[in-house]
Amino acid sequence: MNVNSSAENLRFDGKVVVVTGAGGGLGRAYALFFGSRGANVVVNDLGGSFKGEGNSTKAADVVVDEIEKAGGKAVANYDSVEFGDKIIETAVKTFGTVHILINNAGILRDIAFRNMKDDDWNLIMKVHVKGSYKCARAAWPIFRKQRYGRIINTASAAGLFGSFGQTNYAAAKLAMVGFSETLAKEGAKYNILCNAIAPIAASRMTETVMPPELLETLKPEWVVPLVAVLVHGSNEEESGGIFEVGGGHIAKLRWERSKGALLKTDSSLTPSALLKKWGDINDFSSCEYPNGPANFMELLELARGLGTNEQGEGVSFKDKVVVVTGAGAGLGRAYALLFAQLGASVVVNDVMNPGPTVDEIRKAGGKAAGSKHSVEDGEAVIETAVKAFGTVHVVINNAGILRDKSFAAMTDEQWDQVMAVHLNGTYKVTKAAWPIFLKQKYGRIINTTSSSGIYGNFGQANYSAAKLAILGFSRALAREGSKYNILVNTVAPNAGTAMTATIFTEEMVQSFKPDYIAPLVALLSSDKVPEPATGGLYETGSGWFGKTRWQRSGGCGFPVDTPLTPEAVRSSWKAIINFDDGRADHPESPQDGLKKVMQNMQNRKPGPKKHTNQEVLGNIEKAKKAKAQGTRFEYNDKEVILYNLGIGAKKTDLKWVFEGDENFEALPTFGVIPAFGTDVPFSYDEIIPKFNPMMLLHGEQFLEIKKYPIPTSGTLTSYPTLLEVIDKGAAAVIVTRTETRDFAGDLVFANESTVFVRGSGNFGGPAKGADRGAATASNKPPARKPDAVIDEKTTEDQAVLYRLSGDRNPLHVDPDFSKVGGFKTPILHGLCFMGIAGKHVYQTFGAFKNIKVRFAGVVLPGQTLRTEMWKEGNKVIFQAGVVETGKPAIAAAAAQLVEGGVKL
Repeated sequence: MNVNSSAENLRFDGKVVVVTGAGGGLGRAYALFFGSRGANVVVNDLGGSFKGEGNSTKAADVVVDEIEKAGGKAVANYDSVEFGDKIIETAVKTFGTVHILINNAGILRDIAFRNMKDDDWNLIMKVHVKGSYKCARAAWPIFRKQRYGRIINTASAAGLFGSFGQTNYAAAKLAMVGFSETLAKEGAKYNILCNAIAPIAASRMTETVMPPELLETLKPEWVVPLVAVLVHGSNEEESGGIFEVGGGHIAKLRWERSKGALLKTDSSLTPSALLKKWGDINDFSSCEYPNGPANFMELLELARGLGTNEQGEGVSFKDKVVVVTGAGAGLGRAYALLFAQLGASVVVNDVMNPGPTVDEIRKAGGKAAGSKHSVEDGEAVIETAVKAFGTVHVVINNAGILRDKSFAAMTDEQWDQVMAVHLNGTYKVTKAAWPIFLKQKYGRIINTTSSSGIYGNFGQANYSAAKLAILGFSRALAREGSKYNILVNTVAPNAGTAMTATIFTEEMVQSFKPDYIAPLVALLSSDKVPEPATGGLYETGSGWFGKTRWQRSGGCGFPVDTPLTPEAVRSSWKAIINFDDGRADHPESPQDGLKKVMQNMQNRKPGPKKHTNQEVLGNIEKAKKAKAQGTRFEYNDKEVILYNLGIGAKKTDLKWVFEGDENFEALPTFGVIPAFGTDVPFSYDEIIPKFNPMMLLHGEQFLEIKKYPIPTSGTLTSYPTLLEVIDKGAAAVIVTRTETRDFAGDLVFANESTVFVRGSGNFGGPAKGADRGAATASNKPPARKPDAVIDEKTTEDQAVLYRLSGDRNPLHVDPDFSKVGGFKTPILHGLCFMGIAGKHVYQTFGAFKNIKVRFAGVVLPGQTLRTEMWKEGNKVIFQAGVVETGKPAIAAAAAQLVEGGVKL
C-alpha cells in the first residue's frame, strides 16, 4: 500500500467498476462514489425486496440518473447475480472492459434453524455464494488478460462469528472469506487482488435487527472509503485480507492458531488422552498467525521422541446412536470404527459402498447399519438411524468430494458439485436430525472444514468457499443449539490419502493415518469436553491438535462528526493493520464485532460544535421547567382485566381476569397505562429541529412502581416533564418522565420514556445522557446460561386487544397503515411485549419495584416471545426475542425485585 501520496485524491478515471446490488444502501453509495471519482460504473440491481422477492428496473435507473446528473458515466443492469456473465457483458459492451468488481448484492431470510425451509437456504446460497462466484468467474479472464483486476467480496459479522437465526446467511457470508483467500492466491501473479469486508452499515436488511440510534451512525458512507483504498491502483499488495468496517472504525482480522498439543501417534492416542491435554490444545499463550496448514512434517519429527500418551477420564458412547457420513473409507471409516469401539450404535453412510465398514464393525462385536444415500438426501440418512436404532444423538458430517481446478478453468458444474455435497449435504443431514435433537434436548454435531477453507488454496475456489461456509453454518448453529444441549464444533483434519502414500515413507504414512484424527472427533462428540464445549474450530493431523480463532487488529477510529475520505483511510493504513501495538483482541460473537464500532460512536473531532442552535437550546431549558396541569385517568376492574388480557392472561388465570377472585390484581406493568395520552407542557417541534412524527421511534421504557398492591380502581393523575434532550448528530433523543399520583397525591407510578427522532440532531446539545441508575443501566446478560426461560405464543388478536388499553395507533390494527410503515401486517405495541416479558419475570421471581427495557425489534401477532432471565442478587436481567425468527425484541432489560417478595 502506497501511503506516501495520501494528500492526492484517489481517482478512478478510465476504470470500469461493476457494483452488484447497487440500487440502494451500500451498493448505491459505492456506485455514486466511483461515479464521482471518474469511473465508468455498471449499476446492477434486480430491484427485488431485501428477502429476494420480485424485481424492478427502477432501483438501478434512479442511481444511474444520479450519477449522470452529477456529470459521471453509468449504465444500468437488471440481471440477477446468478447470471453474472450478463452483468459483466454489460460492462464490456458499454465500456469495453471491467477493472473492478464489487460483489455487494445480498438478501436476508432470517429464521430459526428449526423453522428454516429449503427455499430459505437455497435462495441465500444462490444470491450470496453462487452470485459472487458467477460475477467473479465472468470477470476473471478479462482481469488475467489485462493483468489487472480488483475484487471485493462481502462477508459479515454473522459469518465471522455466527448469528442466531442466520445459519443460512452466516454460511454464505463466511464462504466469501474462503473464496476471497483462494482468489487472492490465484490472482497474485496477474495483479488481481481480492479482499473481503464485513461491513456494519444501515440498510433494508439491518434496519430490522439493529437499534435505531445505532443505525443512524452506520451510514454506508463509512464503508466506501475502505473499499476505495483496497481497489485503487495504489494498492499493490493488500490481498486476501478480511476487514471489519463501519461507524468510523476499520480493523483487520487474521487467523490465530494455538501452539496446541502434540501426542504420540500410537494406540495410546485416544479421546481420553486428548482430554488430558485439553488445556494445551486451547492454550493461546504461545501461538502463530498462519496463512496455511501447520507444518506437519516438522511436527512428525518432534513427535518421534514422545513417550506413550497419558490417559485422562474415560469416554464412552454406550446407548448413543452416531451417524457418520462418507464412512465407507478414509476418515469416515476411522470415525465409525472408533465410535463403535467406544460403545455407540453407528450408522455408516456412504453413497458408494457402506457395507465393508458395517461388516468390520459387526465382526468386532459392534452395532452398525448401512445407509447408501447421498448426503443431499439427508432425510433418508437420518431415517436409517431412526429405523435401525430408534433415534440419533451424534452427527458427523464428513462426506466430501474434490473438483480441483484453477479458477480460470473452473466450470459451473464443478462449482455446483462441490457446493452440493459439502455445504448442502451438511445442511440437509443436520436439518433432518435437528427436530430429534430438540425433542430429546441432546445432540452433538461435528462438521468438517479444511485448511483450504480457512486459508484458501490455489485451484480450490469451490472447495475453499464450501468449507468455510460450513464453519459459518456451524458457529451460527452452535448459538441456536446451546440452550437445548446441542453442541456443534468444526474440525479441519489433515490425514494421509492414497496419493500421499506414494511419496511418503512408511513411518510418515502411518503417522498420517485417519485413526489419529478420530480421537478429536470422538471427544468433541462426547459429554466430557470442558466449557466452552461448542462453537470451536480445531485443526489436527499427525498427532497434533490445535484451536484456531480470530485475532482483530486495534484498527483505527475516525471522528463520526467528520465525513470519512479514502485519503484519510490510506494515510492511517499502518494503524488499521497493526496487530502488534497491544490493542489487538479476539472477537467471538456479533456483539464483540460491534464493540469497537460502538466505542467509536463518541469519537468526535476536537473543538466546539459547528452547529449550535441557541433557539432550540433555549426552548429545551424552558420546556424542562414547564409544569403540566395533570391528566386524569379513571379506571376500575374492567380496565385492569382488559390490560391483563392484552399481555396474555388466560381464562384460567382468575387472579388476573376475575374481579371476584380473592387475589385479583393488576399485573405490575399496568403502570404504563395511566401515562397514555397525558398532555405534555411542551411541543416537540420546539425542542428539536426538523421534527417529523414519522421519524419518531420508541427506544426505551422505564417504569417504577411506588405502591404495592397496585390499586385495581381509582382516579389517578399523571404529570409529564421533560428530563433531557440528547444530540446524537443525525438524530435527537428525548427523555420524558411522567409521575402518576393518586387522589391523596401519593406517587403510584413513575415512567421514563425515551424516544429517538431521526433527522433532528446537530443542534448543539449534549451528546451523552445523564446516569439515572436503574433507568439508564446497560444490563448486559451474564455469560452463563439463563436461570429461567419462558416461551409464550402471542395470539393473532393480541395487537387488536392491547390497543384498547390506551394507544389507538392504527399501526396495530389496520393492514394498509402498517404496510405504509414497512410492515406486512399490523405489529404488537412495544409496551405490549414489554408487558408479556414483565409478566414472565413476575411469574418467575416475584414482585419488582422497577423495570427497564430497550426495544430492539418487532413482534408480529401470533409469534412466540421467548424471555431469558438471569438473577443477579436482587436484580433480574432479561432479554426477549422472537422464537420463529431468532430476532431480538427486548434488550438491555432488568427488573429490581421488591425486598422480601422474591420467589426464587
